[in-house]
Amino acid sequence: MLVFCAVLLSWSPLARAETSAGAAQNPDGPAGLSQQYETLKDQLLHNQYGKPLYLNSAESSDSVKGDIYAILDAPFSQVHAALGSSANWCDILILHLNTKYCRITNDQNKPMLRVHIGKKLEQDLDDTYRVDFNYRTLASNDTYFSTAMQADKGPLDTSNYRIRIEAIPLPDGRSFLHLMYSYSYGMASKIALRAYLATIGRDKVGFTVTGKRANGEPEYVRGVRATVERNTMRYYLAISAYLDSLATPPDQRLEKRLVSWFNDTELYKPQLHEVDRSEYMSMKRNEIARQQTKLE
Repeated sequence: MLVFCAVLLSWSPLARAETSAGAAQNPDGPAGLSQQYETLKDQLLHNQYGKPLYLNSAESSDSVKGDIYAILDAPFSQVHAALGSSANWCDILILHLNTKYCRITNDQNKPMLRVHIGKKLEQDLDDTYRVDFNYRTLASNDTYFSTAMQADKGPLDTSNYRIRIEAIPLPDGRSFLHLMYSYSYGMASKIALRAYLATIGRDKVGFTVTGKRANGEPEYVRGVRATVERNTMRYYLAISAYLDSLATPPDQRLEKRLVSWFNDTELYKPQLHEVDRSEYMSMKRNEIARQQTKLE
């Protein structure tokens, strides 16, 4: 159960909880996203990340939630084409350590993402957890898009998985992105969560600074919010790596994405370091080869 909880917290979309002022609870259209940009402009430019982003996390008694708002150094047309349909999402999701397999299928002529999650090492698919996401386009035009991925059931007694994404163009030719993850959990997974956070997950930290230590170093948030923040950052970096790779020749894009994702996660070693470069590269090359050839 502890292994399951570690996998779940490292990978899963995050929750239905109250957020702090400044971060919307739900995607709310181009006007709302534009207002978020104005509200967060200073925090996007001046933060601890070294990147133009704002990360927010929260938890409730039976769910967790994460939001990330970020300026992408790419024109809206490119962001829309890359992220506004189901076609490229398996190439993005597989960059995450815990995503072992992803394939796009059709359920009654509607796209579905079949995703397997597992440990931070190579595994047979039979040893992983499968979650099926129904994919929907909520809005799509020249100045705004919004999509949603939804899974009603997950491993153990987790449920109500949601992945939402929306974006607008900025006046300077860049784009503004909002990424939201959420899921709910029942009693069994709540018990596992508490056990995980009291044992193998007790020393893991997130990004929110909660205070300062006696030596002046920052004290970071721990517990459920920390897991939310680590996961949100990993997915932002996967999106960023995918978009950055589009400027390279097609036959070089995979290696570009892998290198970019790993290098960027290493910028935040206290939060995100799990394996060394050679382990990550070898594991992902093998998983991607399986993803391209193995049909279920």
